[in-house]
Amino acid sequence: MTAPIPREDPHAWQRALRAQFPIVTGHPELAYLDSAATAQKPQAVLDAVQTYLTTSNANSARGTYTWANRTTELVERTRERVARFLGDGRPERSAVHFTSGTTEGLRTIARDWLPGFLRDGDEIVVPDADHQANITPWLEAQRLLAREGVRVRVLPMPYQSGSGDYDHTALAERAGPRTRFVATTHVHHVYGGDMNVHRVREAVGPDAVICLDAAQSVGHLPVSVAESDVDFVVFSGHKALALPGSGAVWARQARGPEFTPGGWSGTPNTVGIASLEAALDWLDAAGVERIERWTVALAARLTDGLRRLDAYEILGCPLSLAADSPVQRRQSIVTLRHRAIDSGDLGFILFSHGFMVRSDHHCQGDGGEKTGSVRVSLHVYNTVEEIDRLLSVLASLQ
Repeated sequence: MTAPIPREDPHAWQRALRAQFPIVTGHPELAYLDSAATAQKPQAVLDAVQTYLTTSNANSARGTYTWANRTTELVERTRERVARFLGDGRPERSAVHFTSGTTEGLRTIARDWLPGFLRDGDEIVVPDADHQANITPWLEAQRLLAREGVRVRVLPMPYQSGSGDYDHTALAERAGPRTRFVATTHVHHVYGGDMNVHRVREAVGPDAVICLDAAQSVGHLPVSVAESDVDFVVFSGHKALALPGSGAVWARQARGPEFTPGGWSGTPNTVGIASLEAALDWLDAAGVERIERWTVALAARLTDGLRRLDAYEILGCPLSLAADSPVQRRQSIVTLRHRAIDSGDLGFILFSHGFMVRSDHHCQGDGGEKTGSVRVSLHVYNTVEEIDRLLSVLASLQ
């Protein structure tokens, strides 16, 4: 069961939630700042996994005995849970398919659905400065179709100079009547910005299919398919407090052929699905809107402190660096470079002070950054004290 969560004081609310993460409370000397890579798991998720494995572990949709029936019910119940968590007001028309994570989900769409949708001369938009998982599947689909004599033109997603945000005006000028499919990202995994996907729909028109990589948004901020006119939402369970190897594709089933993954459907990751159901329940109880407010405030505190340190460059929209910025759209990710210290070395230095961050190229596509950087990514278990201590260490390296 999830512990009671105080609603009055945000700091008391956060402390009550942080206390539910055993790996965090068990290592108070360490600050885990790599939640964009994978999030830590609350006790409720660990308990759900233990309960499933000790009471109902069986295969799904194959047996007629009690454990098998419970597992089948778990899988179907979690499909409905995913749709409800994404704000799907018409789940009877949509579909939810479980995958091992965002990468497999995007590849499933590219391999099993996209070739049947595109025709010779069609265009697709690929965001080549986003995560590689949202780039390579679409290029693979283009090559697959080319071998069958179907020529598909790839349009690179335009970006605003210096900010990493999509350039929606340029996209509207670039897209045409043959632009049939657009790959997008909800929150950028390097720049931390909300990519304003609602403006993508305005730019490409009502008929193009939009696929949303929500790896850095589901579990971090509200995601509503009722409010955003996208056709696919793909996310990883392990970034949303569930176990690794879990994830889902949500398909609206409104444009193009029905989404049905190809091939034989083997044994699903039932324990991962059990963890995903528990994680979504926990997130709803905690309040995803409140989690977003907490992590955005921490990111603003960090960027506001970093902009006072001349030794550092902060990647992303420069207008969102101040805590009082009217255009604050940086979510739970802050990526930086030291002007003299290599990012890999800086990562080692920070770990020597108890901070766990990511320091490399972050799997960004060829259109992205050419130099490595240090990424700080936050979740609800992170504290103001951790941010202030991090800023103190960074200031000592000026």
